[in-house]
Amino acid sequence: MKFTNGYWLVKEGVEPHFAATAAEAHREGDGLMVYAPDKPIRTRGDTLNTTELTIRYTSPLKNIICVRITHFKGQVDNAPHFELQKDEAFKGETAINADKAVFNAGDLSVHIPLNTSWNPRFQAGEKIISACGTRSTAYMISRRTDSFPEDPITAFPAGDTRPPPGTFIKEELALGVGEYVYGLGERFGPFIKNGQSIDIWNADGGTASDQSYKNIPFYMTNKGYGILVNTTGNVQFEVASEKTSRVQFSVGGESLEYYFIYGPSPKQVLERYTALTGRPPLLDAATFGLWLSTSFTTPYDEKTVMSFIDGMAERGIPLDVFHFDCFWMKEFHWTDFCWDDATFPDPAALIRRIKAKGVKVSVWINSYIAQRSRLFEEGWHKNYFLKKKDGSVYQTDMWQSGMALVDFTNPAAAQWYTEKLGVILDQGVDFIKTDFGERIPGDAVYYNAQDPVLMHNYYTYLYNKTVFEFLERKKGKGQACLFARSATVGSQKFPVHWGGDCESTFEAMAETLRGGLSLCLSGFSFWSHDIGGFEGTPDAALFKRWLAFGLLSSHSRLHGSNSYRVPWNIDEESVSVCKFFVELKKSLLPYLLETQQEAHEKGIPLLRAMLLEFPDDPLCPLLDKQYMLGPDILVAPVFSADNTVEYYLPPGQWTHLIDKRKENGSKWIKEKYGFLSMPLWKRGS
Repeated sequence: MKFTNGYWLVKEGVEPHFAATAAEAHREGDGLMVYAPDKPIRTRGDTLNTTELTIRYTSPLKNIICVRITHFKGQVDNAPHFELQKDEAFKGETAINADKAVFNAGDLSVHIPLNTSWNPRFQAGEKIISACGTRSTAYMISRRTDSFPEDPITAFPAGDTRPPPGTFIKEELALGVGEYVYGLGERFGPFIKNGQSIDIWNADGGTASDQSYKNIPFYMTNKGYGILVNTTGNVQFEVASEKTSRVQFSVGGESLEYYFIYGPSPKQVLERYTALTGRPPLLDAATFGLWLSTSFTTPYDEKTVMSFIDGMAERGIPLDVFHFDCFWMKEFHWTDFCWDDATFPDPAALIRRIKAKGVKVSVWINSYIAQRSRLFEEGWHKNYFLKKKDGSVYQTDMWQSGMALVDFTNPAAAQWYTEKLGVILDQGVDFIKTDFGERIPGDAVYYNAQDPVLMHNYYTYLYNKTVFEFLERKKGKGQACLFARSATVGSQKFPVHWGGDCESTFEAMAETLRGGLSLCLSGFSFWSHDIGGFEGTPDAALFKRWLAFGLLSSHSRLHGSNSYRVPWNIDEESVSVCKFFVELKKSLLPYLLETQQEAHEKGIPLLRAMLLEFPDDPLCPLLDKQYMLGPDILVAPVFSADNTVEYYLPPGQWTHLIDKRKENGSKWIKEKYGFLSMPLWKRGS
């Protein structure tokens, strides 16, 4: 959110209270407390009618400093909170003298000059990593009086960029020359976030807009640190956009908390961030194989399903998972966990036949209950749904007619939902696609009375946690797997996540990769996408190129909206390409399982932006059309119909995994590839 009008002025109706000086500091428990009034205190009279911010520095883990900025602290806390980890044995150290207060958290420290201009500095030894400069830390009051919607996605009328009415805390951290910002969730726009204004607000916006299904208020830079803003609500980031040499983040209310996470390497930043927010479990090896879907609105029945599964086997294409999308249930009845008996008269027998062929089964669900669902009456009368303020059920016709939303803050509702889900697991279903979870109203009433605006992003955490943990209880550790679309901080503990609704174009294929790279720099280790794109039907060239890309992602799924994605529906060469890259991925399975062990233990993703493996190479922080799959395999998808691809091979010796030629790196390469190959290089000879 931009509070200023250029560098010098604030916007109309905004009353700023900038921390002017650190007037006092003292130890408090394991932390450092600093008091920052909005003007220098020269006489006793300056203490009158003064706004003062209280800033507390603590450390939950080594090399992480928690900064909490508070104006009025006597506020009711009815917010959900991320589940963060703390090392109770680790204690930060505080040192205070006449000129400076220092809080030390291992290799990272924060230095606050006293009784002079406000200028806290985050340091590693004597090296300044970032700092809060003039007019950076502030309490802002917006005094506009017109009505204003809660949803920030629709909040600003055309041309009106003034902040909404209310109070805000903002912070700004300096960016150095050549410093780039990454992450903030699965974002499909430019990979480097400098120059962007970003709302952390989950939305069902597809992959071709600035909205995101997976908003994570965490960013990292190529200078060795990351920032997590610790709120489940909307955080508004101005990334070198309001001030070109700073990242600003702001939240509504009377306090803001963030974690400064030091690496210094990008991998160490992610390792420390995921130590704080959680890491994924190990997944069944079968999940790394090919998933085939019925697609969304395409007609299908038992005959269709078995023809797809048998068709893959007849063509020698290994298949590990078959997925039933929405219409396994009867239309207008989602979600009721009942098979449409007109097309699936004996689902348990069908599942047994599928599994006898060595194929596991996945089905689609969401957390919305349509009015015609057999579950609606029961959920309504037992108060298991989100409510309006008048006590009626919060319903909408968007997606399904009369749709209600399960209230996962109610333990009885969560148990009821999983009991219904358990019926299909008992029929033999292995994995669950937990779709949706983004369009959550900002004015609903929850069972636990938590703030609905702060619950908007957090809803997906409770939804996916409920389903994933139930799967673990039913199937056992290492056997649970989701295919989830929405996410927030910590959702990486409930894998897998896929990239949402993309178009069937080369441009969408490239934006999909940018989304995956950004998500995997936001603490997520596993990621997938719809091969060929979701909306539309891919032409043969696009489909074959996306097959290669999809089968060199951590997880691989053939899925579409209104057209089947079996490769023989595209052309015969697609069958050969699919078979080739599935078998190639199968040959890499030991390597992928070894890499997932690193994800489980350290939070390092399988899909790695080039800067993760080559942080000191000046070109790698800029690259967003290639990636590393694990530590040693470079993948450069072909994003053009003319078969041409240009990519960068970093320093070292490389061996092409397909044609076995060798190259020395430190160079750009431009080549043409047939559909049975692509730039796929392994480090070493």
